[in-house]
Amino acid sequence: MLKDFESKKREDKSSLNAQIKELQALLLSQQQLLMREKLPMIVLIEGWSASGKGTLIKELISELDPRFYHVESPKVLPEAEERYPFLYQYFKAIPVNGKVTFLDSGWMEAAVRKYLRHEITKDEYRHRIRQVNEFERQLRDSGYVILKIFLHIGKQVQYERLSQLVEDPATEWRVDKEDLWQHKEYKRFMEAYDEFMDKTGDIAGWHILDGSRHITATRDALKLITQRVERAVQEGRYQGVTSEEDFPLKEMPKLAEVDLSPTIDDDEYKKELKKLQTRISELHNILYRKKIPVILCYEGWDAAGKGGNIRRLTYALDPRGFDVHPIASPLPHEQSRQYLWRFWTRLPKTGHICIFDRTWYGRVMVERLEGFCSENEWRRAYHEINEFERMLTEWGAVLLKFWIHIDQDTQLERFTLRENTPEKQWKITDEDWRNREKWSEYEIAVDEMLSKTSTKNAPWHIIESNDKKYARIKALKIIVKALEKACDKHFQKMME
Repeated sequence: MLKDFESKKREDKSSLNAQIKELQALLLSQQQLLMREKLPMIVLIEGWSASGKGTLIKELISELDPRFYHVESPKVLPEAEERYPFLYQYFKAIPVNGKVTFLDSGWMEAAVRKYLRHEITKDEYRHRIRQVNEFERQLRDSGYVILKIFLHIGKQVQYERLSQLVEDPATEWRVDKEDLWQHKEYKRFMEAYDEFMDKTGDIAGWHILDGSRHITATRDALKLITQRVERAVQEGRYQGVTSEEDFPLKEMPKLAEVDLSPTIDDDEYKKELKKLQTRISELHNILYRKKIPVILCYEGWDAAGKGGNIRRLTYALDPRGFDVHPIASPLPHEQSRQYLWRFWTRLPKTGHICIFDRTWYGRVMVERLEGFCSENEWRRAYHEINEFERMLTEWGAVLLKFWIHIDQDTQLERFTLRENTPEKQWKITDEDWRNREKWSEYEIAVDEMLSKTSTKNAPWHIIESNDKKYARIKALKIIVKALEKACDKHFQKMME
């Protein structure tokens, strides 16, 4: 790619400028097409330091309506300072339907720099390349239009531009030690960029432009964008297909096979609860110091006891170190993005605990059964969710998933109690009764969900909750065991 790149012959400047004006006008008109067709677009501009990425973006947006685009400049933080998963800031930046996000550098620059700094291992680097391909495929399958451009300049041109910036007091701040290091290691960077582009070009291909000729690069970039938009409008939203990749799964029982008779007496409950809460409080301090992120997911039948489980857990936690996210129907700005966006943006920082009261599994339950997504979309979601959870565990997160399980008779008793207790009436709605009528349909969906997403790295835990107290103790025991294991693993890694 870069090694074989050849500059084209110079073109007439006035002709280039005329073409640019024409293409800018065309792109402005295409903004309305994107809005009309509700097509979101991501334009990633990667390239060498001093190759003109910022200047190019300025030209690309100069004639556009600023209400319908956004420019992001993600930071490449040292790995030791990074508090979120690798793809967090890029997933966070994806636009709503009909709008465009321009990225001034992105996932390639971040991955390559951290690898060449030896902040991540070769295996971790390979994981990130795979994650990028999964990220781009998920966006494409959800209808996103992706265009990736790399601005290329030779080592001598880079030297001249960096020198010019450093010599001017007004611009010397734009050159930092990272830019100088990249120039010094130009050959290593070129090899790494080539490898990265070669391994991440199947979903959305890379386009290399000559950064040494600003006007030509601007014309070529505008051509690429307008052609890509035209094709996307003609073809419509892409409908992804289910991937064939197999994840190692843990065998799960059918819900109907689960014995719901386990109970616990009050004295043992109080004793166990106090002991477990004390231990969780101790572990929370260790997790914070060791910067281990924790993600706890609660799903289950209405009135199964999710809220009571969560309250007994959070009682033991430092309120500054956790968040609880009750997940309801997506808001308009959430519904107009890829469905995992609203969960990516709620992930915890390292050392913090995030608790989801209902989760991304709504895609294969309520959205599936109520027709809020197509069959193709919810079938594809099993694989997308497994990829998402693998990214989280590769990041180092403790990820626990609980299905809080009761039988229909117990649910009816609890619904009736809520209706007849004034202070609990807010907990019962017409929707709860409607969902109860679809119990058998939901049970089929849940059984399929458990069988297809209980992976080795993120298995499901079915919590028998006809006895709420038993359910609370069982869930807390699982949490304690997982947190202790994570702390021990971190300590062992530090000792290696």
